[in-house]
Amino acid sequence: MGFYIASDEDIKAGKVTDVYFRRVIAALEKRGINPVVSMEVRAGGLPRDWKWAVFAGLEEVLELVDGLPVELRSIDEGALFAAGEPVLSITGRYLDFAVFETALLGLICQASGIATTAARCRLAAGERAVISFGARRMHPAIAPMIERNAYLGGCDGVAVVESAELIGLKPSGTMAHSLILCAGDEKTAFEAFEESLEPGVPLVALIDTFQDEKFGAIFAAELLGERLSGVRLDTPGSRRGDFKQIMQEVRWELDVRGFEHVRIFVSGNLDEYNILEYNEVADAYGVGTHISNSPVVNFSADIVEVDGELRSKRGKKAGLKQMWVCPTCDFRSVTLASVELHSCPVGGELMEPMMKVQYADGSRRIEARGITQMRASVIEALGSLELD
Repeated sequence: MGFYIASDEDIKAGKVTDVYFRRVIAALEKRGINPVVSMEVRAGGLPRDWKWAVFAGLEEVLELVDGLPVELRSIDEGALFAAGEPVLSITGRYLDFAVFETALLGLICQASGIATTAARCRLAAGERAVISFGARRMHPAIAPMIERNAYLGGCDGVAVVESAELIGLKPSGTMAHSLILCAGDEKTAFEAFEESLEPGVPLVALIDTFQDEKFGAIFAAELLGERLSGVRLDTPGSRRGDFKQIMQEVRWELDVRGFEHVRIFVSGNLDEYNILEYNEVADAYGVGTHISNSPVVNFSADIVEVDGELRSKRGKKAGLKQMWVCPTCDFRSVTLASVELHSCPVGGELMEPMMKVQYADGSRRIEARGITQMRASVIEALGSLELD
């Protein structure tokens, strides 16, 4: 039977499409109608009252349109955008790309939501490490997509082996409760874990399987000494109580015994607001469900020009657009794409266009940026933001 997923071939063949697009195509073909249209993608609003989001999924969109006779313009992958701003457009004969609208939106809606949630966790954590732990909450077929976009948004590492290979990282993780349960006691588990670790992997002990966190941390530190890099608290909700106070107790007991070098790694039902609360004590975070189950960004794709005529449905602004940003004050504005130069109304400087031709005449027009470079641009942009 196999897994319930669409193959690369099915997606590229246009099989992942809402049926009404097939009916539109049939109707237009029957009448011989196939105009050159410009279709624009934007989000009318953002989830959870976000003030900004991270654009992601472009690389897969470029794979989707590869071979099609269209022009695709977009902002850079990893760029920040706000509600109402155009992020992508396609121009070409409508029948050449109509069947791909469903897949195109799916590629960027989910990816942008994941990247944005990861970026919010990154912003909340400051200099502390954030690792993506959420692949187990979603279908395994999309684990690499989830963790690739979590890393793009600012996570420092990902847990799944396949995902890490895709990104070009070593997978990140600590210790499983199953090791301790199978071993029967912490001493056997900790020593076996240390003996089996690959070179260069920090030794982080999971301390809440059988013991109170405070005493588990003391036991691990006294057993492993300088070899212990950190302790991980994955305390279940039924035992958590005042989790911050538990961490403070652990920190105190480690410090007074001379184990200041041992870091506190926290996981379990975390979001950006928990992270802000725990930053006083925690050194690193594993964020799972909150990232993998991110709300999608509800992009819509709308025709804004037909055979050169400005034309759009009610509620949408007609005309292919350009988004501009001031290099000095970051002021942004939107004009028609036909505008070649645009000055900042604040300081009068020439603004920079954000929408660029990414694909035209059957080939990419801008060299692909590496995921590490895209992630760096996200983190740089976060430097001037605060959580709303």
